Amino acid sequence: MTATIARGAAPPFASSAEEVSPYRWTRREYAQLIEHGILGEDDHVQLIEGDIITMAPQKEPHAAAIMLGRDALQLAFGTGFQVRPQLPLALGPASEPEPDLAVVAGRPRDYLKDHPASAVLVVEISDTTLTFDRGRKGSLYARAGIREYWILNLVRRQLEVYRDPALMPETRYGAGFETRFVVAEDGNVAPLAAPGNPIKVADLLP
Repeated sequence: MTATIARGAAPPFASSAEEVSPYRWTRREYAQLIEHGILGEDDHVQLIEGDIITMAPQKEPHAAAIMLGRDALQLAFGTGFQVRPQLPLALGPASEPEPDLAVVAGRPRDYLKDHPASAVLVVEISDTTLTFDRGRKGSLYARAGIREYWILNLVRRQLEVYRDPALMPETRYGAGFETRFVVAEDGNVAPLAAPGNPIKVADLLP
């Protein structure tokens, strides 16, 4: 069956206002961009729900906090877990964020075929990206069922703790965390997955 369009008439699929939407990348397409050298390690990008997001270069305190956090978390979780610094999580077909720190079960060879699809704890170290980390990334992690999400706030020198992911239609990706509290620099908090090993916030801060 063919459709005939009269000269000068709008095609049947046209709308009164032009609709423009950005292209949404999949994880598979994103991997191909990396494989073919279109994206490289120096590009500082992450795939967030189909969008390739450019991240700002790290400043020295941010880099120091990653190393301090990795050491403190590895000590708290011990064997059976690995602390992955700025490595991908496979959170659905169109998201591959690289949180500053993610604690996942198992050993490195367990993830030779694909990146981890979840984590027992995700940590973002934040100064200039607080709004992004609280909003867009927080909603993404909650939708993925991450039980616990921390934001190390370098500006206020405190730790923001988010727990209990739940559906929240008003958020960016339809999910958020029901529990939120702040731990000051002189306080400590025990991860849900390592309740017997509290971590001092001061040990995380540069």
